[in-house]
Amino acid sequence: MNAPVLSPGKPTASLDVERLRADFPILANVHPHGKPLAYLDNGASSQMPQRVIDRLVRYQTHEHANIHRGVHTLSERATAAYEEARHRVQGFLNALSDREIVFTSNVTDAINLVAHGFGRAFIGEGDEIIITHLEHHANIVPWQMLCEEKGAKLRVVPIDDTGTVLMDEYEKLFTPRTKFVSVTHVSNALGTVNPVDEMVRISHAHGVPIMIDGAQAVQHMPVDVQALDCDFYAFTGHKLYGPTGIGVLYGKAEWLERMKPFRGGGDMILSVTFEKTTYNVIPFKFEAGTPPIAQAIALGEAAEYVRGIGLEAIAAHEQALLAYATERVAALPGVRIYGTARHKAAVLSFYLGEVHPHDVGTLLNEDGVAVRTGHHCAQPVMQRFRIPGTVRASFAFYNTFEEADALVDSLRRIQKLFA
Repeated sequence: MNAPVLSPGKPTASLDVERLRADFPILANVHPHGKPLAYLDNGASSQMPQRVIDRLVRYQTHEHANIHRGVHTLSERATAAYEEARHRVQGFLNALSDREIVFTSNVTDAINLVAHGFGRAFIGEGDEIIITHLEHHANIVPWQMLCEEKGAKLRVVPIDDTGTVLMDEYEKLFTPRTKFVSVTHVSNALGTVNPVDEMVRISHAHGVPIMIDGAQAVQHMPVDVQALDCDFYAFTGHKLYGPTGIGVLYGKAEWLERMKPFRGGGDMILSVTFEKTTYNVIPFKFEAGTPPIAQAIALGEAAEYVRGIGLEAIAAHEQALLAYATERVAALPGVRIYGTARHKAAVLSFYLGEVHPHDVGTLLNEDGVAVRTGHHCAQPVMQRFRIPGTVRASFAFYNTFEEADALVDSLRRIQKLFA
């Protein structure tokens, strides 16, 4: 599950990118300054293809109703579409059963669900939880909160100057008190692809369950949770060409069965009296209240769309594009690139001379180039490199080499402004 090693150059495209771009109406937008849009902020949110937009509209127009409890036609249609989406996600991750697919609102929600559901049951005073220095705040703060509540301790795996996790240090952190591991698959700030196969193997060798934050992974590379053998895996819809407000938690059934629900309310129960509540079966035990029905259905459509293109072909195109963009940006005078790990996903983080990243992002926007600037909700990463933040260009399969050129041309213009 590692990304290929970068090799500079501009090879023949492995996808018919222009044909695929036609699926995304927003990419035809023209910036207010009259420049074509070069959308390079896919690490924050990717765009939706027309097929996914149409599925949202179809649900709202012809199928909208609440699910699971209704006996009328609309409710039955909505329920069938919602559960079909769960089945599609199961296939997308190659989970053993759709019972192992819990719909959440995003990855943050999924991590909090595990921190509460697993943590309440299995983490105690003096126990230890392992994360890495690469984590997004969403995979730090919930574990800090749990540690404060339980009197547990958070252990952090260091990284080197390339942004690569030090695996020998990872293994050294395991002790008899280690009860859980939660690590990112791909760093949102640097693009580093962690060796999650090996991290899972080591964790299980110590008898410790492990969760993988896949928010930045599933859109870039194939993920097979059975082959990976992780205990939990989470991803979010709006980075997989789907809508906001929907995420997925995969969990092995044996753990989901033993965990306590995070939220109480409708649909996560079988029966309620004032004396006792009996919880529903998985996955419904963790889906309290009316879920994001339209968003889940659209996410299922997005997963099918991506599978239809092929994640191997997506990975090949994005790796070629990342190598090309990295080579061109690195050639600019005064540029410092952060995140030079051997295995990376399609993220290019850099500092342009002494120009603050926010200023760079604002000026890039004048040329129609959309990037992310700042600490990317990964402040410990920025502290590691002693910088306030970076400019981050993050690519998707619909991005082109010409858009990478537009990024470089705009950066040259900015350098002249500050010369």
